[in-house]
Amino acid sequence: MTQHDSVRARLHAIEALLRQHQLWQETAPQPEAFASTQPFCLDTLAPFEWLQWVLIPRMHALLEGGHPLPQAFAVSPYYEMALEATHPARAVMLAELEKLDALFAGDDA
Repeated sequence: MTQHDSVRARLHAIEALLRQHQLWQETAPQPEAFASTQPFCLDTLAPFEWLQWVLIPRMHALLEGGHPLPQAFAVSPYYEMALEATHPARAVMLAELEKLDALFAGDDA
């Protein structure tokens, strides 16, 4: 399996988790929310919104366009801090994000 295939599979798994935990939104945030200059749009988007509306579509755009993927990439450290310890999806989401991160660290997922 190529890195592109592995990344695509991880993105689909993340989307499936968002849907399974009723975190997938049908309506996009207001356009101003995407104008944030903060990492992860942390001042305008909730952590799960950033996954749905920024990470997943941007990564799919890179994959579908045949563009190079980022060389270094890690989102799980942010989510370890951003997600409440009691959130029901926290453990499974962190595990999936760590698998995604590993694809950009040269580790096997």
